[in-house]
Amino acid sequence: MDKAYQYQQEHKQRFVDELIELLKIPSISADSAYSKDIFRCAESIAENFKGSGLDKVEVCQTKGNPVVYGEKIINASLPTILVYGHYDVQPADPLELWETKPFEPVIKKTELHPDGAIFARGSADDKGQFFMHVKALESLIKTGSLPCNVKVIIEGEEEIASVNLEGFLRENKDKLSCDVILISDTHVFSMQQPTVTTGLRGLSYVEVKVEGPNRDLHSGLYGGAVPNPVIILSEMIASLKDDNGKITIKGFYDKVEELSPEDRKELNKLPFNEETFKNSIGLRSTEGEEGYNSLERTSIRPALDVNGIWGGYTGEGAKTVIPSTAHAKISMRLVPDQNPEEITRLFTEHFLSIAPESVKVTVTPYHGGKAYVLPSSDPGYIAAKKAMEKTFGKETLAYRTGGSIPIVSLFEDVLGAKSVLMGFGLDSDAIHSPNEHYGLFNFYKGIETIPYFFQYYVENAR
Repeated sequence: MDKAYQYQQEHKQRFVDELIELLKIPSISADSAYSKDIFRCAESIAENFKGSGLDKVEVCQTKGNPVVYGEKIINASLPTILVYGHYDVQPADPLELWETKPFEPVIKKTELHPDGAIFARGSADDKGQFFMHVKALESLIKTGSLPCNVKVIIEGEEEIASVNLEGFLRENKDKLSCDVILISDTHVFSMQQPTVTTGLRGLSYVEVKVEGPNRDLHSGLYGGAVPNPVIILSEMIASLKDDNGKITIKGFYDKVEELSPEDRKELNKLPFNEETFKNSIGLRSTEGEEGYNSLERTSIRPALDVNGIWGGYTGEGAKTVIPSTAHAKISMRLVPDQNPEEITRLFTEHFLSIAPESVKVTVTPYHGGKAYVLPSSDPGYIAAKKAMEKTFGKETLAYRTGGSIPIVSLFEDVLGAKSVLMGFGLDSDAIHSPNEHYGLFNFYKGIETIPYFFQYYVENAR
């Protein structure tokens, strides 16, 4: 690893310069207006693959956005690690809240990042993180230090639920066969406390619609005599939780995995501070399910949230109407043993059952995904923990995070391999938000650490 590290030090500025060029491409998957940029980004990644020494590089077409593939097979008898990432990014809206232009990357020093951070859409999610792997592999390949076989896939639809990835995996199952999957699309607990993500929550996402009168009505002529869909929807949503923060949907908790006291104690080894947590997001107090702290509520317990709600007149000034319809988008974060399809069904049945007869209610399911847990005895977790401890020089802890990465369960179902989530971002990186950024320290630390994961995984496999 010494040769690889020396190579990294000699080329670190070039690594950043190449990342900046990649960040300039607005590869927004949610908006078809950027389809040309999606393909341009895929081609740029393929060129980076070739320059890094990967073989059989190809831009693979799917029914949607392309997947970029490359590999380096040095000995069929050695373990094979599959690296996954995504090059598509979230829309940059609202643009007026960006301090700099989202696709004109700028390096700025901040209190948290005294060495500087790259401000750009996609810098942390996920271009900056998957690019660490490309450059780490380059340092291994160019110095003859790669200890195992590697395959890399970078997709372009993660931000729209990876709609065509399952088909790609099943069609290329043999080509993608591997012993373990390595992903950097998560974060460490803090700069002072390195972690390996061992758990992700699942997801059930729905949109609801409440329909009342056949048109918007004058609130003076009709107010007090007809149902108001916005009020009814608000009341229905409010009833989804009780005074103790429990979700009231019948059967919702029936299959929730309850952590043992030992595992719960292990989780709480993380130096979580409630006051710091509140201050970081501008809150005076937190709330949630009774009997659990904020760390537990956002990792090992399910949750239900309204992501958007609308209806009626919302423009400037006053318009006295009773809306004919009201809408809301609702997400439910799930924990192990909860099935997203079942939860969606339970929600739909419950929501329809609490609707008054005066309105019509429709529930439209969107995407979902299962929760995921990586056992602490898994060879991939052990290798990641050792690698992080090697470069950070500190004990690395297991960390269950509240986000969802549905493709992790998909990988296990199709390829039969566990995924190791070794991310280097921070929860303050503003992913999906204006002013997204990624610290240079984190970027370089990832490039330094990834080769050790390869080394320790091979040693453990032997």
